[in-house]
Amino acid sequence: MNYWWVNQKQTYSYEVPGGYMWSPKLNAAGRHIRPYDLMRKLVPGDIVFSYANALLKAVGVVKSYCYEFPKPSEFGAAGLNWAEAGWRVDVDFKELAIPVRTINHINVLRDFLPVRHSPLKSQSGFANESYLFHVSRDFALALAHLLDGWVVALVQGNYMMEASRDRSYENLVDWENRVEEQIATDDTIEETERSALVLARRGQGKYRDRLLNLERACRVTRVDRPNHLIASHTKPWRDCTNSERLDPENGFMLTPTVDHLFDKGFISFEDNGDLLISPVAHLESISRMKIPLELTNVGQFSSGQKAFLQWHREFLLLQ
Repeated sequence: MNYWWVNQKQTYSYEVPGGYMWSPKLNAAGRHIRPYDLMRKLVPGDIVFSYANALLKAVGVVKSYCYEFPKPSEFGAAGLNWAEAGWRVDVDFKELAIPVRTINHINVLRDFLPVRHSPLKSQSGFANESYLFHVSRDFALALAHLLDGWVVALVQGNYMMEASRDRSYENLVDWENRVEEQIATDDTIEETERSALVLARRGQGKYRDRLLNLERACRVTRVDRPNHLIASHTKPWRDCTNSERLDPENGFMLTPTVDHLFDKGFISFEDNGDLLISPVAHLESISRMKIPLELTNVGQFSSGQKAFLQWHREFLLLQ
């Protein structure tokens, strides 16, 4: 279990009632920054302390792994400079009966603050300007003792909040449904092309035929019977341009379990063919899926495949 501090000054009123956290993937300059990349490290069961307007106001338990998702429409004017696609983590939040002002307790908390990447300024007790911070169990427990008895029990593992189900799959399906509807009603695209693009979402039609000519077996399991293979996109269909949706170099023929791991960012591949396993992946589950963990290399890639794999590692692989 890990412990996190999230600053939700602009978005608290949407994220906490909505049961999620959302951040851009990149900053306004188009660069990766640590607080946004940290979203990919959250795993179900982690505990999150929510801070807004100089107050600790809610505590939550993470319900999903991180997944990409458009900026919530309810944000409105909040984050006008944020890109449309970002990271989402579903969280069961519970608001505190009495919010706590950290500046009144900095003398208690100071000894638990990390030297680098601290959520609080050690002298004043005000929050540092950033979105997400990883904090220690000792710091989480010190916070809990300031907040409420149920938070202490939660951090100690003696209390379970009422749990909601993981909504990440249905949220992604809803997103892709909206993209598909836009394609299906776009009169600027010829009807046959619209059909091919829609079929490509399901790994069928022209896309699958092209991919089978390039990739004849699952790179990981070596299964080569087409009826046991899924035509999986490296850069997800929802993120692609229309040409990328039909590009056979943007995909692999994978068995269903490998497709699941690849699509959710639990595995990827280096340009040299080495298999990458995300540090947040549950290795026991992967082993039970009969994925050969001792596998080190899956073969060579074309230059086009490498370009899409770079996107996959940068924007989908969980860290």
